Amino acid sequence: MPSLETMVVVALAGLALSASPGPSMLYVLSRSVGQSRAAGLASAIGLGLGGVLLAVIAALGLAAVFQQSTTAYQAMTVVGAGYLIYLGIRMILEREASQNGEVRIGPVEKRSYARIIWQGILVEVLNPKTILFFMAFIPPFVETSKGDIALQMLVLGVLVPLTAVPSDLIVAFVGGSLAQTVQGNRLIRRGLSWLGGIFLIGIGVSLFF
Repeated sequence: MPSLETMVVVALAGLALSASPGPSMLYVLSRSVGQSRAAGLASAIGLGLGGVLLAVIAALGLAAVFQQSTTAYQAMTVVGAGYLIYLGIRMILEREASQNGEVRIGPVEKRSYARIIWQGILVEVLNPKTILFFMAFIPPFVETSKGDIALQMLVLGVLVPLTAVPSDLIVAFVGGSLAQTVQGNRLIRRGLSWLGGIFLIGIGVSLFF
């Protein structure tokens, strides 16, 4: 097990990183502004769960595949970017197809919550840059004198996404509040839906660079 001091340092570092604008924060913002606060909160939870899954992947050493294989990295990049672009286009098309162009921001069905959480997990896991981040960020904090290396990788890796959840939840709350404020304005709501979709498409395109 890593020492308490090491876990505190990693947690603080993860918190500092999560507070700066990045793809995850923009993804949550796009969901909350383009759909609703609940959608943003669900996406934040999904990203957190995806981060935990990545920690497991890193601990198992599977992330090393992306360091050794350019083909595997490029393939995952295309899949992850394509999925984000697909979600962005779908968000725009769904809102345009709504009756009279209105965006429904009422209660979200439980099935929709589950779908958004699952999409958040996929968005996090399908980003090879995030996987490589785990491989670059965590190892320097691992101490051979503290026991099993895989266990240390797992514990420290899980801390990183958990520290990102609070900032993502704040972004979801703020974005959702904006959406609620303009609930009665159909034109602005449609514009926000387009903005959310464009955010997702932009994040997807950015993965290629």
